[in-house]
Amino acid sequence: MYRVTWGLQYVNLFMINCGFIILAGSALKCHETATLYSHGGSSSGLVFAFNTGMLPEIQATVKQPVVKNMMKALYLQFTAGALPLYVVTFIGYWAYGSSTSTYLMNNVTGPLWVKALANISAFLQSVISLHTFSQVQLMSLWIQNMEPKELSPLTLKNLLFRTLARGSYIAVSTLLSALLPFLGDFMSLTGAISTFPLTFILANHMYLVAMNSELSAVQKLWHWLNVCFFGLMSLAAAIAAVRLISVDSKNFHVFADV
Repeated sequence: MYRVTWGLQYVNLFMINCGFIILAGSALKCHETATLYSHGGSSSGLVFAFNTGMLPEIQATVKQPVVKNMMKALYLQFTAGALPLYVVTFIGYWAYGSSTSTYLMNNVTGPLWVKALANISAFLQSVISLHTFSQVQLMSLWIQNMEPKELSPLTLKNLLFRTLARGSYIAVSTLLSALLPFLGDFMSLTGAISTFPLTFILANHMYLVAMNSELSAVQKLWHWLNVCFFGLMSLAAAIAAVRLISVDSKNFHVFADV
């Protein structure tokens, strides 16, 4: 189970990074298109870009007590931090319906300079988040290949190794993102077989095993309901993702601009 969990986590992080690359590419493409619409008299738009809860979690570990600070960061992220996500989701659906683009910038209108600023912000946020999520794999690879006395990040050997490793990782992620025009379908499948189990199923089951003797019957029932419900959701999402892949693969074109 350790190896299964490890594999699912790394696959999940890799697909997240591919998603950030696609988002960054969409921001650049939309900015270029908007600049050409400016010469042709067309309108432009606005976008909201959000970062993840990982940053406040990392910052919380800077000083003691680490656990208490971490919990404060998580409480903030899942209350005030989540509010803008829901606001944009519901207002966007109310304004544009289910046919809206996954990249909101393609739908709304506004001043060109605002759209340019929003696209640049989305691009920078994607690049920064990409490096944040890829750090887990790269740090593991770095530590496994470096001697303890060589762990200083400023030595020439380490600088070269980290540059090569990070550059190769981003190059492979970018190639895969551009190669498959329906990579989003694979990301849906990844979410079904890794994000759901890791976030909802594994966490509840681990809590049940660790706290079994201290939980009441009602608490145990609640956690088992979570395990079963999200297990069914994971199965349904996986079936839907496989169907999407099957349908979209019939019109497959390598490096398609869609």
